[in-house]
Amino acid sequence: MATLSLETRRRLTLVATILGSSLAFIDASVVIVALPTIERDLDLGLTGEQWIFLSYSLALAALYLVGGALGDRFGRRRVFFWGVIGFAAASVLAGAAPNGATLIVARVLQGVAGAFLTTNSLALLRAVYAENAGRAIGLWTSFTSVAVLLGPPAGGALVEWVSWRWIFFLNLPVAALTLAAAVAGRCDERSMRREGRLDLPGAALSAVGFGALTYALVEGADKGFANVWWAGVFAVAALAAFVWVERRVAEPMLDFKLFRRRNFAAANLETFLVYGALYGQLVYVQLYLQFLGFSPFEASLLGIPASVIMIVLASRFGALADRQGPRLYLTAGPALIGCSLLLLLLVRTREDFWYFGVPSLLLFALGLSMLVAPITATALKSAPQEAAGIASGINSTVSRLGSLITVAVIGAVISVVFEHRVGDTGAVPLARGQTDEALRDASIVAFHTGILLAALLAFAGAGAAALWISDREARGELSEQAPAPAGS
Repeated sequence: MATLSLETRRRLTLVATILGSSLAFIDASVVIVALPTIERDLDLGLTGEQWIFLSYSLALAALYLVGGALGDRFGRRRVFFWGVIGFAAASVLAGAAPNGATLIVARVLQGVAGAFLTTNSLALLRAVYAENAGRAIGLWTSFTSVAVLLGPPAGGALVEWVSWRWIFFLNLPVAALTLAAAVAGRCDERSMRREGRLDLPGAALSAVGFGALTYALVEGADKGFANVWWAGVFAVAALAAFVWVERRVAEPMLDFKLFRRRNFAAANLETFLVYGALYGQLVYVQLYLQFLGFSPFEASLLGIPASVIMIVLASRFGALADRQGPRLYLTAGPALIGCSLLLLLLVRTREDFWYFGVPSLLLFALGLSMLVAPITATALKSAPQEAAGIASGINSTVSRLGSLITVAVIGAVISVVFEHRVGDTGAVPLARGQTDEALRDASIVAFHTGILLAALLAFAGAGAAALWISDREARGELSEQAPAPAGS
């Protein structure tokens, strides 16, 4: 067989990273569509639904930085390759899961593999394409966006007409194609590896701390917070130990010195708040739509127009923010998201959705389009060039932690409000097919309370940008030592 040219191998690497990243991205969104059906099939309750989503996010958040560090030291392609294999194996376990506990374990394993896969996807492109990486990353963004757009409707169709298990089994042929392209596109990366020690204590403490915090929030709402107080104490102790370790190790997983930079700290604070609001909307609006009577396939289709708006407009707002400064867009975007969430407070029936829910989704998409490119660019540009990789890892981790904690908190709020109104009946909030009038009214009030919390987070993110993001610093008009004037 003739040796493939360098350009052909680069293209195969691009194909592999697109397919591999799409695996991880699609699985996160498709599972949300399937949650009500999985809950009914495996008798999970709202707590179980939360864990199916949160277990994946928790593993990703805990291992993003570790995955990137492993790729730097042992080769991005090798770590990417084994991440794909691990994701495929975990998908088999998820699809065959006989009960909720097995499915949650499989989702954790998917998250572990997904962290290694996604963090090394873009790093591999940068290594292979070198000075031409910009165009390759642009193609990666376009194709993964299309995959994420088409994934939920395809998953909704499988859930409605075949089985929810096939949303996991279909990962196998995609993984096989990914591995074939990754092997055929091999290029020499040895000169790009970085030596050094992995911060394993920091990684372990952060995973334990955030895992215990998530457990306290989710299980506390179900079993009573007094019964899981120990998890909260354990979380505080582990996270305090994490901060102590990170300030003392030679090569920390989380470099706190970066947070001395005003825009870096402000962008990551806003990322935490706003991505919490975003995922609160994505998870609980999907549950609410199916509670109102939309089928899984119908509910998945409703997000397509908003996704198209974001794909078309996000790069344009990113370019405007580059020219004019990001502060306006990082303030207006979250404010529009907050307003879109407030519109959902008017939705009580399926008919209400067409009058208030559709405008909410469109406004949400517009706000998200203003936000996504400027917030990431601001976080990365505010770090020194030699720390770009760790800055990207921190921003990705912060976004996952925001979603992780907020989904858990909103779920706890929904559970507490629901039980306060109907008592300990054993009924599931926002359950599909809920017909009892008292239960439905309690579910609606509980959802509105949770979504109001998400709106407040979005407005808090807008406030953080308005107060602390500096356009002058973003444009490089300030030295690293000079503090940015308030409001600049």
